[in-house]
Amino acid sequence: MKKFFSIIAFLVTTVAAMAQELNCQVTILTPQIQTSDKRVFTTMQTAIYEFMNNTKWTGDKFLNEERIECTMQITINDRPSNDEFKGTIQVQSSRPIFKTSYNSPVFNFNDENFNFRYLEYQQLVFNETGNTSNLTNVLAYYAYMILGIDYDTYSPLGGTAYYLKAQTVINNAQAGAEKGWKAFEGTRNRYWLTENFLNPIFRPIRQLYYDYHRKGLDIMTEKKDDGVRAIADGIESLKSVHEDKPASLLMQVFFTAKSEEVVNIFSQAFPDIKAKVKSRLDEIDPANMNKYEKIMKGN
Repeated sequence: MKKFFSIIAFLVTTVAAMAQELNCQVTILTPQIQTSDKRVFTTMQTAIYEFMNNTKWTGDKFLNEERIECTMQITINDRPSNDEFKGTIQVQSSRPIFKTSYNSPVFNFNDENFNFRYLEYQQLVFNETGNTSNLTNVLAYYAYMILGIDYDTYSPLGGTAYYLKAQTVINNAQAGAEKGWKAFEGTRNRYWLTENFLNPIFRPIRQLYYDYHRKGLDIMTEKKDDGVRAIADGIESLKSVHEDKPASLLMQVFFTAKSEEVVNIFSQAFPDIKAKVKSRLDEIDPANMNKYEKIMKGN
């Protein structure tokens, strides 16, 4: 009998130690909604939190401490009807760096086309093979994008399977009226974000996600100079992408997450590396040129 209970205890402990892939914090803001009863937004926040964190998104096993840290900030600007909401969603994720307590930002994207329907206490259901609802489509889409980018940082082009899953969500959503899914709607939406990640032209950026983290940040506690040079070489490799696709969405996405960290890394580099990296950054990411001035001022 004692052996039986020991086995049960082991199984319970083992299952508890395993976790879903995401540790996603969800915040819903309603700065322009004038109502005394905002309970629906509280239940909505809870429903989205549970959907993101309780859904099994991959076939891989994650320990609790291996879950991907991410956030979703949803700002609702309009409520045209009882179950209709219009706003934006900002998605961020980060990755732990080996032998440190530091989490490096890897994704930071603000989606301005987030319109959906939600009834209080409704169950959020996602169907990979169909177009269930725009709310769960968008949430699942970003779950797959977070996974794809995270996997890219651990192995070269490692996130392809999840970008393809995100692309399937896009394809399923084409029949809907909601914005953000179609190529002709603009150049900065969900369609083009995934297209860029899967387009061979942008492969140097995806390779940089790996080189920057595994060959760069992950070794810097023991081999700082080697790590800095690996990141510098990776940034240099983006010249070809800039020449082929100047001001591309994926280049903007990378540096929206990384520009401040890049400044911190190279502010302490050797003068020759500083000058080379600063020159390349000014060329390929002119939007953050003022930030990169700090590189030359660092000690």
